[in-house]
This record gives sequence, C-alpha cells and structure tokens, in this order.
Amino acid sequence: MTPRSIRQTFLLGENNRSSKQMDSNITMAAFGGISDESISDAGQSHTTQVDLEDQRLSRRFSKQRMPSDSSEDHTSTAFKINRRTISDAILGLSDGLTVPFALSAGLSSLGTTKIVILGGLAELVAGAISMGLGGFLGARSELESYNFTLRNTKLQIEKYPAQTSALVYDIFHAYDLSPSTITSMEKKLQSSPEQLLAFLMDFHHKESFPTLGRAYKTAATLAISYFLGGLIPLIPYFIVARTEVMTALWWSIGVMGITLLVFGYSKTCIVVGWSGWKNVLAGTKGGLQMLLVGAAAAGAAIGLVRAIEQGGIYV
Repeated sequence: MTPRSIRQTFLLGENNRSSKQMDSNITMAAFGGISDESISDAGQSHTTQVDLEDQRLSRRFSKQRMPSDSSEDHTSTAFKINRRTISDAILGLSDGLTVPFALSAGLSSLGTTKIVILGGLAELVAGAISMGLGGFLGARSELESYNFTLRNTKLQIEKYPAQTSALVYDIFHAYDLSPSTITSMEKKLQSSPEQLLAFLMDFHHKESFPTLGRAYKTAATLAISYFLGGLIPLIPYFIVARTEVMTALWWSIGVMGITLLVFGYSKTCIVVGWSGWKNVLAGTKGGLQMLLVGAAAAGAAIGLVRAIEQGGIYV
C-alpha cells in the first residue's frame, strides 16, 4: 500500500468517526444531552460530513417535546389555548345563530312579539347553560382520558420494558434513522423514565396535557358565544311594536341572512385563509351553506307551528 493510499484510508476513517460523533451529538441535543454550541464546533471542522436530514429530524423532535418553563414553550401553549378558544367560539356562534332564529321565527306565527321575546330569552338562557355544561364535561373527559393513558403508559414502562423499547424503535424507524442512531436515542430515553414517558405521550399517543382551566374556559366561551349569537335574531322584536310581529320577523330574516353569510364566510376563511380566489370561493360556499342551514331550520319551525295551529292542537 502506498503512502498516499494509507493517508486516504486514515482520512476516511477520521471522517467516518467525526460523522458518527456528529450524529450522536445531534441525537443527544434533541433531548437536552449536549449544548448547541458543541454541535456548531463539530460542524465547523467537518461540515461536509454532517447528515442534514438527521439535523432536520432532531430539530423536529426538539420542537415537539413536552412544554417546559421556558418562554418559548409558554408562547406555544398560549397559541394552542387561543386556537381552541376560537374553535369553541365558532361552535357556540354556529348553534346560537341557528337555533334561536328558528325558534323566534316559529313563535312569530303566534301573533305577538311578547311571546317571541319571552320564549327566545328562555331558550337563550337554557341553551347557553346547556352548551357551557356540555363543553365543561367534554373538557373534563379529555383530562380523565389523558390521566388514564398516562397511568397505563407508566405501567408499561415499569413492567414491559421490551415492549416499550419496540415502541420507541418503531417511532424513530419511521424517520429513516440509522440503527446506531436509534439505539443511541433509545438509551438516552431509557436513562430517564420521566423523559421516556413524555416522549411516548407526545409521539406515540399524541396527547397534550389538558388543564382544568381549559374546561372552565371552554364552558364560558361556548355559553357566551351561544347567547350573543342567539340574541341577534331577537333584536328586531325589541324594537317594533308588540302587534307588528310579522314586521319584526322580516327584519329578523334580513338581519340573519346577512349575519349568516358573513359568519359562514369568516368561519371558512379563518381555516383556509383570506387571500386568493380559491379561498374566496371556499368562503362564499361556507357562507351559503350557513345561510341554507339557517333558512331550513327557520322554515321547519314556522311550518311546524302553523301546522299545529291549524290542526287545533295547543300546547
């Protein structure tokens, strides 16, 4: 073997060792094993040997870790709570804009605004309480489900380590990591049961911790949004004279037609986006769908009341 070939063999071995060390550093950094400065120093000396795909996957794992006390994690948690609040508000408004409108339209057939106002307000209060309690119980169920999954996962880690290792391997294998990298990451997780538990809850069960405060916030958001949405179709009945119930009905239909269109459009665009003709088209379809649902509900209520009235059946 010539000196040149010996030198090439030596350099190749050094580069392979550096690449493996770099891969290990990235793996450990994803779970807090070493600092980012160590990765940066190693990368400056052997940049061409770094596996960019492993770096990307490591960053992904690092971003999806359980929330800590850092400001970045608090910001992410706050964003999730706000997004959930928006979803709850949309749900409450959807029901609030539809059900009370249908009820008020049906009661208008009885001939006086007093009946519409009293019946509408009674339904608003009862519906808001029902929506709030339903949201609270649903959020409490999420918390109970999370705690149940957490207990089972703890038991699995303690009594079935082989099965737990297989789960960890399957999770990392989906990202096309090398066996040596997976082994290194698995050993790192196995050394800390709490870290392993958080990892399995995040990546295997894909569940985030639902706080009890979320249940109260969900209940309040659903109840308030339902009440505010249902109050809109009743406004004309407060303004016109008691005997001009049909005038109030037509005003209510006009107001709700515009409201349902705007709400349906906005609800859709919040999800798909506001710019671009495709998003505008999707928003328009959402507005028309919301309008059709409200019209169908109101028409059914009016038809039912008139059918009962003509049949001589009074409740």
